Amino acid sequence: MLGFVLVGLALLNLMFIVLIYRAVWWLPQVSRIWDGSADSSLYTNQTPQTSVKDAKYMTPADFDAYQAAVSTLTRRLFELVAGYGLGGSSVALFGRVGGGIYTKAADVGADLVGKNLHDLKEDDINNPGTIADNVGDNVGDIAGMGSDLFGSLAESTCAALVVSATSVDLVGRPDALFFPLAVTASGVIASFISVLLIHCVKTTIDNVQRVLIAQIAFSTIFMTFTVIPAMYLLPEQFSFTGGANKIPLVSHRWECFGCVMFGLWSGMIIGFVTDYYTNNRWQPTINLAIACKDGPAPNIILGIALGYKSCIIPILCITATIGYAFHNAGMYGIGLSALGMLGSLPVALSVDGYGPISDNAGGIAEMCGLPAEIRRRTDALDAAGNTTAAVGKGFAIGSACLVGLALFGAFITRIGDDSVDILKPTQFAGLLVGAMLPYWFSALTMQAVGDAAMEMMDFIQKDYERVQQLKKSGKPEEKPNYQGCIEISTNQSLKLMIAPGVLVIGSPLLAGFVFGPAATAGVLAGTIVSGVQVAISASNTGGAWDNAKKEVEKRRGIFYKTVEAANKNIDDCRLAYIKFKEDNKNGDEKAALEGKSEDERQTLEWGKEAIQHKEKHVAAVVGDTVGDPLKDTSGPAINILVKLSAITSLVFGSYLKNYHYFGNAPATAAK
Repeated sequence: MLGFVLVGLALLNLMFIVLIYRAVWWLPQVSRIWDGSADSSLYTNQTPQTSVKDAKYMTPADFDAYQAAVSTLTRRLFELVAGYGLGGSSVALFGRVGGGIYTKAADVGADLVGKNLHDLKEDDINNPGTIADNVGDNVGDIAGMGSDLFGSLAESTCAALVVSATSVDLVGRPDALFFPLAVTASGVIASFISVLLIHCVKTTIDNVQRVLIAQIAFSTIFMTFTVIPAMYLLPEQFSFTGGANKIPLVSHRWECFGCVMFGLWSGMIIGFVTDYYTNNRWQPTINLAIACKDGPAPNIILGIALGYKSCIIPILCITATIGYAFHNAGMYGIGLSALGMLGSLPVALSVDGYGPISDNAGGIAEMCGLPAEIRRRTDALDAAGNTTAAVGKGFAIGSACLVGLALFGAFITRIGDDSVDILKPTQFAGLLVGAMLPYWFSALTMQAVGDAAMEMMDFIQKDYERVQQLKKSGKPEEKPNYQGCIEISTNQSLKLMIAPGVLVIGSPLLAGFVFGPAATAGVLAGTIVSGVQVAISASNTGGAWDNAKKEVEKRRGIFYKTVEAANKNIDDCRLAYIKFKEDNKNGDEKAALEGKSEDERQTLEWGKEAIQHKEKHVAAVVGDTVGDPLKDTSGPAINILVKLSAITSLVFGSYLKNYHYFGNAPATAAK
């Protein structure tokens, strides 16, 4: 339901805005063309000598001039509508960056103090940070991901519409002009069918993860067919004329179908590759869990390597998609590919929300003191949700790359250029600066999480000690200060998101207003190329560490059940082994064991294994807490860096072209 509502509202609002601008601004401008009083800037090549009212005397050159004027007017209409995408990404900046800082400050603080220092369970009611942690799941993972993908959908649609307006053939057929919206609508139909189909399968705890992932596969397969009727909205053949050199590009209907399919199937492959690298059913994550026996360092090293390796196949898929789409349909094809990758957005967003919902359900069960069996069930669902959330992040990052490139193409179209020549100093300098921005942005967001988490840890530790002292002094009803942790997360997230936000919006504008649109183009290109690599590696590394911790906890839980089945207490076994080690630190432990009874030897072995499991868990928690800001703040937030910087440049494109400090001829009015 979550995904369908979001996509439906996105399409409805966009169509509503287009119709309003069409009635209020576009139609009066067209009427001026009709009566011959239109602005001369609409006529890009020549001003017609004959009025439209005297159509029977119109020459072919005049007719072409009028067609070009309507096309220019339509392009300006969609450039105005591009502000819709800017608004979506601006809200996503709050959700992704601010929400990510909020949730990870609470999560890291609650985990390190609760689990590592006091050996508390997940969401233990005695941990004052546990409610802030659960609230953060809604802020960062639900609102953040929803606003992020909403922005991607709005921006890719706006970019495709802006580029499509450069084709006289498409402008002459309004149904063809709105083909990008039809692609998204066909994805909604395919997603609806796939959700209905899943109800034919009995879902259990054992197969819930496979069922969720299968929905993405089914929606991809169904959309392959549901988009075919929409293809007949396009002419059999149409051409684009854009760039400084006005080079025509001829595209065919089924080449555009190929663009959509490349994006659609690349998205599914990226999702499955993400599942492979982050799911504790597969060997990469299991290897991280095994490495925890040697401490946090091997876990950290192998996790970073896993994230780097996980970039390979997604980048190859995105590269193939860009190559095909750009060759056959130019930047219009890139926009269609982005919409294709977002075709299964209703399912992807719903699947992504599964994890936070299960996590909050488990937290409520723990805090309410419900039976342990309920918590085990919610943990199993949460583990499935962790993987589906990682798959959702893979979709978001892959689509952000294509959306950023589509917006880049729309920006190039708006400024009247046709390429970025990296052999020129301004563009090359911008490229280097743009490639640096994702690292600067990641540093700011990770620093923000670290600072907020340290304040949170200090507060949790002091409050926990306060409560324990009061309980010992005869006040068992004393409760932790949950509200204090919520206030810390709220205040810190709002304060610390300012610097990353200024960096995102200010960098391309500063480059453009000082050095011109060529510098902005270089910055955008560098940000896209660098950002997608950083985002994929960070998100997958963090997701793998999270599920490695879940795997360690699962194996520890199996061990605890074995000990409890023998009517033994874990703490007693652990203390017995510690005492045995102290008594025999200068002697022969093997000989001392032989003098024990079978029951005593078993108790000591379980005590030793319990200590090993605790050490593994500490190593896994360290990896998980290091990965938390990577997978839930810095990694996904780079999507916003890529998209928001591009849509901001598009909206301000004419001003960057006409009003910049260096290398500018006398400024002319922005068109």
